Amino acid sequence: MAGALLVAGTTSDAGKSVVVAGLCRWLARQGVRVAPFKAQNMSNNSMVTIEGGEIGRAQAVQAAACGLEPSVRFNPVLLKPGSDRSSQVVVLGKPAGVATAMSYRELKADLMRTVLATLADLRADYEVVVCEGAGSPTEINLRAGDIANMGLARAADLPVVVVGDIDRGGVFAHLFGTLALLDAADQALVCGFIVNKFRGDPALLEPGLRQLRDLTGRDVLGVLPWREELWLDAEDSLSYAADGVVGRPAPPVGAQWLRVAVVRLPRISNATDVEALACEPGVSVRFVTEPSRLADADLVVLPGSKSTVDDLGWLRRTGLAAAVTEHAGRGLPVLGVCGGFQMLGASIDDRVESGAGLVDGLGLLDLDVEFDQAKTLTRPVGTAFGEPATGYEIHHGRVVRRGDLPGLLTLPDGTVEGVAAGAVLGTHWHGLLENDGVRRALLRWAAEHSGRDGFVPAPDVSFAAARAAQLDLLGDLVAENLDTDAVLRLIEHGAPAGLRALPPGA
Repeated sequence: MAGALLVAGTTSDAGKSVVVAGLCRWLARQGVRVAPFKAQNMSNNSMVTIEGGEIGRAQAVQAAACGLEPSVRFNPVLLKPGSDRSSQVVVLGKPAGVATAMSYRELKADLMRTVLATLADLRADYEVVVCEGAGSPTEINLRAGDIANMGLARAADLPVVVVGDIDRGGVFAHLFGTLALLDAADQALVCGFIVNKFRGDPALLEPGLRQLRDLTGRDVLGVLPWREELWLDAEDSLSYAADGVVGRPAPPVGAQWLRVAVVRLPRISNATDVEALACEPGVSVRFVTEPSRLADADLVVLPGSKSTVDDLGWLRRTGLAAAVTEHAGRGLPVLGVCGGFQMLGASIDDRVESGAGLVDGLGLLDLDVEFDQAKTLTRPVGTAFGEPATGYEIHHGRVVRRGDLPGLLTLPDGTVEGVAAGAVLGTHWHGLLENDGVRRALLRWAAEHSGRDGFVPAPDVSFAAARAAQLDLLGDLVAENLDTDAVLRLIEHGAPAGLRALPPGA
């Protein structure tokens, strides 16, 4: 077998990422050497690869579905929004500058060459490459210079399937309109549709599927059912609702719950860090955006941020900064991760990300942070709470002064990577809570400091097993609900000739 396929979506969060992961898992279980690919991703949820570069976290999860380590080749262009008008541009894992929406257009010709060369390399090394589009392929204002959707499909001659989310409503209009607004040459590569997140009796859907087939000349290749277990590794921070519970918390092992409030910063990054906590029985994890939600929290988490100084200003304007400080002042636990860790310090000197210069931190940790032009991208190994720990670092800020603070997280050579001050902890490490022993120790520590004597961490939760189970479920959903023979024909032979072109795009 040899070939490739592009999975596009009617909207962001229609299900492209999970469909790609499911296809990758299904193919890998058939013994196929398969790799994921997303030419351009826009997300502040990212991960460090085996080469020491940075890619979107969704592509790292898709790599896991294939049984592969994450590689910069799986996501050659990553855009990390720092504001509503500008993003850091990461090319093959390394920062390549900051661009506005308008200036980014000037980069696209060079980026397309990088994208096509990377895809060609992957196709030479793997039997199948499953590509994921970005946003919608029918963003007609952005079609000129597109490198992620139909521009990529045309340049690499990729067959395309379009995913629509029926749970949002209007899926038939979304699927039909997505196809009809494309020009005729683009339409010629769109070979079928996938309906995602369906709840109910499939027989009720059949008349609509049949009419869509008659109207477009394309088959619906399958209907994927809604499964509430699929909540790990959200593609984008927008998937995390403000004031929303994370995951599906199971009842506590002991007599009490542990309540975790995660501040949902405007430019939150690597929000997935807290998902490991939400896998634990008796741990209720909630994103919050206003001070009253911290009043009954046991543990407060300040997560990562792509705009640390700007988000620190937002904390102060909303009253959340005072609420976090008051929470810590009562001896209740606070955990800061990456940008959140930097906010906990005495000062931040940022002439790189925001250009604000020297600003006061929250003053809960006796340390100073200075931003460096060079970004730290590492996958360190160390010890936290006396437990073996792995993680990854993605940040410009670095600690330039540290007071007499006990080390929370240390490297084998004794280098301190995380610190503690009473009930306040901080570290630059993402992924730390995915270490089962570390996570259980943190929960015991949080319960002790918050007076939750009746909370007992479960002894046997494996985050790696939970993620593997989700990937296996995705593979099962593909095998059981998609016309996999039709998918294989597209992968092997490309788009069939003679597909109908619809107006007005035609």
